[in-house]
Amino acid sequence: MFPALLAAILFSISGVCGHRAAKSIGGTEANFWRLTFSAVFLTLFAYIWGVGMSSPSFPLFFLSGVVGIGIGDVAYFQALPKLGSRLSLLLIECLSAPVAAAIEWAWLGTTLTSTQMIFGLVVLLGVAVALVPSERGLSSRNELFFGSAFCALSALSGGYGVVLSRKAFAVDAAAGFSLSAGNASFQRVLGGLLVGGICLLFVKRGEFRVQARAPRHLVTEVAKRKWKAMWYWVLLNSLAGQTLGVSSMQWALKTTRGGIVLAIIALTPILIIPLAVWIEGERPSRISLVGSLIAVGGVIGLALVK
Repeated sequence: MFPALLAAILFSISGVCGHRAAKSIGGTEANFWRLTFSAVFLTLFAYIWGVGMSSPSFPLFFLSGVVGIGIGDVAYFQALPKLGSRLSLLLIECLSAPVAAAIEWAWLGTTLTSTQMIFGLVVLLGVAVALVPSERGLSSRNELFFGSAFCALSALSGGYGVVLSRKAFAVDAAAGFSLSAGNASFQRVLGGLLVGGICLLFVKRGEFRVQARAPRHLVTEVAKRKWKAMWYWVLLNSLAGQTLGVSSMQWALKTTRGGIVLAIIALTPILIIPLAVWIEGERPSRISLVGSLIAVGGVIGLALVK
């Protein structure tokens, strides 16, 4: 349970940093650069202390990154401007755990005990109680519909990506091969970076054409100002989320079922509350604190039950 809790803590830090980076340069570009930084960090780890891409499970981990990191995060960043960060996180985290459990049951034949399912639902209920009352002011039904649709796509992609990682670890185990969590994260981030790069080229294609015709010194000056305003937020987002957070999640998935891991990681939007107080001056309501206690109780139950 500890690796999943650690992942939730790291993802909460990443969420705050990612929000600041996205405000500075836009979600698609912020997502691409955090993946790029993470790919550099994890490449160093994988080729100094790991095996790089040399594992029986590489195709599955790469596909897991394409689906879970690439498609899932692109959908998440599309939902953010429509629903806001906390409501988007609420929908994604509450849907990811049951999606992963259902796919894992259908594909890998694993099941959760009744007690585990109850405590997992308690975690998700706590998240819902803590976050739903704070969301107000959706400007239109279209935003609610499309934002929810992108959240559902992100949750489906994330849940499927988790199960692919579980399958990849099983393939390694069957071959008598042991792959570290950091090396698995490296193989996944390659798939995510591929999708992130394609999306950046598509979204920024008009801007790239303008830059190609603009004076080089002007383009350089604009780039310097942009990086000066946001490089540390992108770096922190990459380290806390895609590098250390995802590695912790892969660590958890080596020994724990995907539905349980995602139910614990659903604490992420709860853990953002104190960071929002500290960095952005946001004050949580009493109902948010009650929901936090419910969710923490569910995690404790998951940790104690066999």
